[in-house]
Amino acid sequence: MSDRIVVDPITRIEGHLRIEAKIENGVITNAFSSGTMFRGIEKILQGRDPRDAWYITQRFCGVCTTVHAIASVRAVENALNIHVPFNAELIRNIIMGSQCVQDHVIHFYHLHALDWVDITSALQADPAKTAQLQQAVSDWKYSSEDYFKSIKDRLTAFVNTGRLGPFANAYWGHSAYKLPPEANLMAAAHYLQALELQKEIIKIHAVLGSKNPHPQTFLVGGMSLPIDPNSQNALNADRIAMIMEYNKLAKEFVEKVYIPDVLAVAPFYLDWAGIGAGHKNYMSYGEYPETNKGYPYDLWLPAGIIMAGDLSNVMEVDQSKIAEDTAHSWYVDKDSKHPFEGASEKRYTGPKPPYEFLDVEKDYSFVKAPRYNGVPMEVGPLARVLVAYAKGHAEIKPVVDSVLSKLGAGPEALFSTLGRTAARAIETLVIVNRIDRWIADLASNIKAGDYSIHAGEKWEPETWPKQAMGYGWHEAPRGALGHWIVIEDGKIKNYQAVVPSTWNAGPMDKGAIHGPYEQSLIGTPIADPNKPLEILRTIHSFDPCLACAVHVTDEKGVEISKVKVL
Repeated sequence: MSDRIVVDPITRIEGHLRIEAKIENGVITNAFSSGTMFRGIEKILQGRDPRDAWYITQRFCGVCTTVHAIASVRAVENALNIHVPFNAELIRNIIMGSQCVQDHVIHFYHLHALDWVDITSALQADPAKTAQLQQAVSDWKYSSEDYFKSIKDRLTAFVNTGRLGPFANAYWGHSAYKLPPEANLMAAAHYLQALELQKEIIKIHAVLGSKNPHPQTFLVGGMSLPIDPNSQNALNADRIAMIMEYNKLAKEFVEKVYIPDVLAVAPFYLDWAGIGAGHKNYMSYGEYPETNKGYPYDLWLPAGIIMAGDLSNVMEVDQSKIAEDTAHSWYVDKDSKHPFEGASEKRYTGPKPPYEFLDVEKDYSFVKAPRYNGVPMEVGPLARVLVAYAKGHAEIKPVVDSVLSKLGAGPEALFSTLGRTAARAIETLVIVNRIDRWIADLASNIKAGDYSIHAGEKWEPETWPKQAMGYGWHEAPRGALGHWIVIEDGKIKNYQAVVPSTWNAGPMDKGAIHGPYEQSLIGTPIADPNKPLEILRTIHSFDPCLACAVHVTDEKGVEISKVKVL
């Protein structure tokens, strides 16, 4: 028996993603990933001042804002050979690190946990047994029977309203859910606690970036954040103490809730350590410079390429080997091009709704298919953790070894859906601890009166070469993010962004080689084709964000509207 199913849209993500999968005898034998929405920021950027690009590119997405700011300023700094002061790098590290911690916590509890946790089962839980379970896995302060009874009562009252909102159409009661009711009640409590935590840690951005989302203090050449130990209107000891307290809250939650939850849930789903591997090709650009040499030198998280799961051979990343294939994307230009040469001209030629299936033999996505030296690459927390682990990273390797030991698994278990989920938790733990060091270094530099901005003589366009090209990389929560810029006569001639979800969600290339989402689904068992929970588990493990990944046009390639950015 052969069947083809569609999940459209994939929910609990930013943007619109459609997955089509062919099922034979209860197993996915082929899969197709389609980005069904579009954007056009690159066209808006053409002809503008490169120093303004970071502010505009944050609008790629309503979630991934800060990450585009830093990739953009790095692209311009690279093009114009501008060195950034160490204080600015530390401030950027703290902002980006806290963004990553917050994003990972949100992902696990609010976007991905419900693939493993059956909230309706929590209504049958015994609060006393739930308290015992909590106390067995962690000494978290919220662990009493009365506390869990209050959570159960809240859930019951919510269900009795009949207005379940985003929880209304989930696959509750699915046979693939394996947690006992008490574990589900504990997870439901932590879901609510994570909502509180995520709004606290991101206050670091309010201190260092003036606001979130869309922080305001990034600047080509540094950070526009005044540093003065004697001024209340600048970054000083009081504000340093404030961000230390916010990070302390995050550390407590990660160490006493997030990590214990992953270790508590994983044993029930160890079969998923053998599902969702994909191509096993991984790429990390590296992140967090820790010396005054600045980015991309002396990075705390290393850059590297792993091919076919070979952890014994981590190769260097060469940006010249990156290209975007459009053989199965809705673009006019079908040539594979490097981002410096990339175009954003496109024409939708697909079916108009309503339709049953996409014509996957032709074009079927607004997402391009990035390739590294002609090969698809998975990017994200798993790629970063694997590259760091393979290089013997001082903080990451022992944590990975400890987690694998507790699960009774070897490194090969990381090449999986469960591995992506575990890697994200591991990365959160090591980053939230590393932020303390960056804060301490920043505090020392503030006492010394060091500055955070220094574009110097290269700030004015009159000092720039007639033409300049540069690229800026950042390891965003979802993976390797790159911005490429071509500057001519002081203005942006071309701008291209290759984002994490483009790498992961891309369609087949001209050689009919699947993208990472597609390949990772092949071989996945499906218990009920009418409720394909298993598809959600693997796709959500990547943490898709399609708003950044796609481009804009109408079905005739005609400009739909003009946007004036003030």
